[in-house]
Amino acid sequence: QVQVVESGGGLVQAGGSLSLACLASGIIFQFKTMGWYRQAPGKQRELVASILKRGTTTYVDSVKGRFTISRDNAKNTVRLQMNSLKPEDTAVYYCNSLDHYYRWGQGTQVTVSS
Repeated sequence: QVQVVESGGGLVQAGGSLSLACLASGIIFQFKTMGWYRQAPGKQRELVASILKRGTTTYVDSVKGRFTISRDNAKNTVRLQMNSLKPEDTAVYYCNSLDHYYRWGQGTQVTVSS
């Protein structure tokens, strides 16, 4: 099965940090542009960070300078380091390729208290 499993969410105070991890199945991972998405209650899912197979990264303006996406192709893993968290970062976070190749996982809940 082509799937991803996200982990690492939790409850943190504003200004704190969390590190998310995503394990993807299959050798094709190394060829995929991967992304971290989030969906807050009542809002559409949005792409917050992406990383090309060789490591070039892009970020949505709201997380620039605070979030860092990275990948390890040997371990089929993509990570999201989140610093200086804000209450508006509260959401369920998902990973997937930009072409949505993988079956969507359950995501991991990130809750930032003020």
